[in-house]
Amino acid sequence: MRRGRDPDAGLAPWAALERTSRGRRHAEPPADWRGEFQRDRDRIIHSNAFRRLVYKTQVFINHEGDLYRTRLTHSIEVAQIGRSVATALALSEPLTEAICLAHDLGHTPFGHAGQDVLNDCMREYGGFEHNLQSLRVVDELEERYAGFSGLNLCFETREGILKHCSLANTRRLGDVGQRFLERRQPGLEAQVADLADAIAYNNHDVDDGLRSGLVTIEELRGVALFARHHDTVHARYGELPGRRGVHETVRRMIHDVVSDLIEESGRRLAAARPADIEAVRAQPGPLIGFSPERDHEHREMKKFLRARLYQHEKMQATRLGAGQVVKDLFEGFMADVARMPPEHRDAARALEAGSGAVGRARAVVDYIAGMTDRYAFQEHARLLG
Repeated sequence: MRRGRDPDAGLAPWAALERTSRGRRHAEPPADWRGEFQRDRDRIIHSNAFRRLVYKTQVFINHEGDLYRTRLTHSIEVAQIGRSVATALALSEPLTEAICLAHDLGHTPFGHAGQDVLNDCMREYGGFEHNLQSLRVVDELEERYAGFSGLNLCFETREGILKHCSLANTRRLGDVGQRFLERRQPGLEAQVADLADAIAYNNHDVDDGLRSGLVTIEELRGVALFARHHDTVHARYGELPGRRGVHETVRRMIHDVVSDLIEESGRRLAAARPADIEAVRAQPGPLIGFSPERDHEHREMKKFLRARLYQHEKMQATRLGAGQVVKDLFEGFMADVARMPPEHRDAARALEAGSGAVGRARAVVDYIAGMTDRYAFQEHARLLG
């Protein structure tokens, strides 16, 4: 950074430091007043893909209620948790925030239902992985700059976005996929973002599940993490009006697991004392994590939500309907790419000219994965007449 404060000032030696960054795919002059990771965060916030998250499903489809989380509000909550942890551990806050805000950019409409159906549709064309699609969005699909496609983010941001990837796809990704082949760890900021994601969805899905009526307080009191904080709140305040009791309980749950994550990660870092980010990558396992007790409680809550909320018969019926919409869209556009808007039609023809049916399918998936829930419904109605 040419002006302003040093973005590496005050960070631990094992943090992702901008002075040792692996840089961008396309060389650019440094920003006048911002660090490079802050620049990445700002590019993500201004992207079309980020804005579309406001109408993409987290658990409940967009039209089911105004107060349920969307992919956008989820990403903001993840970023808030990630920033708090990064600051406490003297890691790069803007890098952590950038990864958190970008981690779902490639997610389909209708949440995991849409993702699963697209993966089935793409089975003979290389499959579909939403983490890989998020990377494709920031590397190729965003069109905002004259000199390059995508957002041209720093390696460290891209590394954090790609938190999972199949080995078949890893081999064609170059440097950002190398760690999966070598079984190396990502940087600490990426590790923080991964667990901030898990903390956010576990806790806000409790809130949304209760709001929906698909889970109850009585059921959740069988889960240790919820029961402990619910009982504390009830003992101190009695029966609170409205949803105050739920919010107070969830707030305390988040504080509990975030505090544990900071304290346990601090202990691991103090024991390992990696010299720098490359030493972090060479570790046999993650250095960011929960204590055994809190990890058990976190997994118990995740298991409860899967059984009682995500697999609830009402949610399964919704998944089936949403999945059929995605399947119809894929089959309809694969049969006739001219039915897509001109820019997507042209992309499909260009990719097909270079890669055959695989390229055609990839362009169709790029279009569908970028849809919001409501736009997918609109396109489905148009396609089926």
